[in-house]
Amino acid sequence: MNLTPGSSVGGPRTVRRRPVFGRSLSALLLFLVVLALVAQFVTLPFVILRPGPAVDIIGKPEDGAPVVTVEGSKTYPTTGSLYFTTVAQYGGPGRRPSAWDVGLAMMDPHAELVRESVVYPPQVSEQQVRDESTAAMTDSQQEAVAVALRALGRPVSEKAVVAQVLPDSPATGRMEKGDVVTAVDGTKITHAPEITQLIQKTTGEVTLSVTRGGSDREVVLDPVARDGRRLVGILIQPTFSFGVDVAIHAGDVGGPSAGMMFGLGVYDTLTPGALTGGQRIAGTGTLDSEGDVGPIGGIAQKMQGAKDSGAGYFLAPKENCGEVVGHVPNGLVVTPVDSFDQALGAVESIAAGRASTLPACPVG
Repeated sequence: MNLTPGSSVGGPRTVRRRPVFGRSLSALLLFLVVLALVAQFVTLPFVILRPGPAVDIIGKPEDGAPVVTVEGSKTYPTTGSLYFTTVAQYGGPGRRPSAWDVGLAMMDPHAELVRESVVYPPQVSEQQVRDESTAAMTDSQQEAVAVALRALGRPVSEKAVVAQVLPDSPATGRMEKGDVVTAVDGTKITHAPEITQLIQKTTGEVTLSVTRGGSDREVVLDPVARDGRRLVGILIQPTFSFGVDVAIHAGDVGGPSAGMMFGLGVYDTLTPGALTGGQRIAGTGTLDSEGDVGPIGGIAQKMQGAKDSGAGYFLAPKENCGEVVGHVPNGLVVTPVDSFDQALGAVESIAAGRASTLPACPVG
C-alpha cells in the first residue's frame, strides 16, 4: 500500500494546520513598537557628542553680522576662512538622552558616547552647567583679545582678580572674592599666572598685596603643600583693559575651546591683507593670557565638523595628538600647535603654500 504524506491507515483523517508565521511576525512587530515607545521615555546617564557647526570668525554668519567687531582702531578686509569648531552635545544634568537616542548614537560612526560622570561633576545643576560654560566663553574671548593685541605690540593692562576663595584653605577668612592681587612678597604682578609661579618659589609664609574696595592691604598666608605644589586656596581670574573695544559675537556657544581661533581672528582683523592667503583653515584649543594653547574635548567631532565645513586645514592642540591620530577625516591636513605664536606661524605657512613643511602628530 502506498501512503501519501499526512495519511494514516485505519485512523482518523489528518487536519491541516494553518501556519503560525504570520501571527509570530505580528507579535514581533508589536513588541518592537512597544520597545521603541518605552525607549523614548527611559533616560540613561550618557552624553552624546556629535560634530557641531564650524563658524567662520572672519566671515559673516547667516544674520549678516560680523563675528569680530572693533571700535577705536582701523580694521582691514580679508579673505579665506578661520573657523572655530564646535561639538553638538546631547545630554547632561536635567536633559539625559533617551535609550532610543543612545541606541542610535551607538550606530553613528561620527558620534561618541561618554558617561555623564566623566563630563560633569556630581550634583551639578543644568543652570550651573550653562552659567559656567557661558563664563568660560567670555573669559576665553577676553584672553584671546589680550594675546592678539600683545602680538601686535598694542598696550594691554591686566588685573589678577580673586574669583573664588576655596573653603578650609589658608585664604579662608583672609581673602575675599573680588580682591585684586597686585604683588607677591613685594614683586609686582603684571600677568595673573605670575602669582602661582611666585608662590611656588617660596619656602615659608607669603605676603600678598591686595586692593579691596579701593583700599590697599597686605595679607600673610601660609601655603599648604599638595602634589608637590604650594597652594593658598584662591582661584584667580585675569581681567583686562584694552586701548580698543573688541567684541566677539560667537552665538549660542559656550566653553573656552575657541580661544586660539578667536585670537587669530582678531589678529587678522587688525592687520592688512589676508592672514589665510584665501585658504579655509579651522582649529580648536584654549588660549591663556600667556599665549599657551591647551587641550580640549571632542577633537574627533571637531575635525569632522571642519571637514564638513569645507576646511582643508586644521590646527589642533599638541596635547590632543593622541586623539588626533587615527581620526583625521580624508582630505584634512592637521598640524599640532602649543602656543599662539605657533598657530600664527602655521597659518602663515599655509597661506604661503608651505603646508607640507608643517609638523604632524606623531604616530605611536
